[in-house]
Amino acid sequence: MASPNATFTELVSTTFRKHGRKFVDNVSKNNALLAYIMRNNQISTIDGGLSIVRPLDYNSNSTYQRYSGYDVLNIAASDVLSSAEFQWRQIAINVVASGLEMRINKGDSRIIALVKSRIKNAVRTFKNNFSADLYSDGTLPNQIGGLQALVSDAGTGTVGGIDSTAFPFWKNIVQSAAAPLQGGGAITVSATTIEAGIMLPLYLALTRGDDQPNLIVASNDYYTFFEASQASLKRYASETSATAGFISLKYKKADVIFDGGSGIPTGHMYFLNTDYLDVVVHEDANMTVLEEVKPYNQDAAVVPVLWMGNAVVSNRSLQGVAKA
Repeated sequence: MASPNATFTELVSTTFRKHGRKFVDNVSKNNALLAYIMRNNQISTIDGGLSIVRPLDYNSNSTYQRYSGYDVLNIAASDVLSSAEFQWRQIAINVVASGLEMRINKGDSRIIALVKSRIKNAVRTFKNNFSADLYSDGTLPNQIGGLQALVSDAGTGTVGGIDSTAFPFWKNIVQSAAAPLQGGGAITVSATTIEAGIMLPLYLALTRGDDQPNLIVASNDYYTFFEASQASLKRYASETSATAGFISLKYKKADVIFDGGSGIPTGHMYFLNTDYLDVVVHEDANMTVLEEVKPYNQDAAVVPVLWMGNAVVSNRSLQGVAKA
């Protein structure tokens, strides 16, 4: 007699494989930061390696020299390149059904409904948890390094194996209302102070020629202050952001996106240059469906879905955080 697991497993596998891109997009569109990175091709896949490595151009060439005639030229070697190394992190979510459920739902329409409900639950679960991870400090076991690590409140920390205290080029910029970049006393963040007192100094500190923040992700309270400050001057972001379901405005050339409830800490705005910020995924574990697993002591079918990667940064000095 054929196992009832076969139909369930085949439907789960074909549904995920056929709609894999749709699945990933559905997850990302429920998280403003991840969706923005994905829409701008900042999610990359690689085929392996012991870790994820990002090369860094961290220093100037020291041989720049003005000279005349027979002056001796400076041919000293310049140490200008290094690399940041990020460890693989893994996530698994399982689509599960008992033998009882599968036999009760044996008819075609019933088993399809069962599979759809299980996949919908898996999408929602992955979305909610990955969203929190993307803003995390990465201190939980096997957790990816989120924004609280890559763009930390202190601006320091060891990220990608590089100690920013020893190598100051690897610090991110911090705009604290308690101790503003521009000096002076503490700022009470409000609709009247957030733009000139908080956002502008940080934006200028992160601008280097054509390199400037292109995304500002805000918590509920800070986004509310910013929108109130723009009451008569609102500039909404592109139609692409609007159709993705985000509430977003513009600040200079950057999209300002509300991402409250996703895991972002209260009283925060992250000023991001996404040219140097990626989510890297292994090509063999990009919400990849594995073969069915049958527990030896249970009447059930388990179909694992795996993700493997990490969030990485290749220039912290062009990333910033505004905080209370």
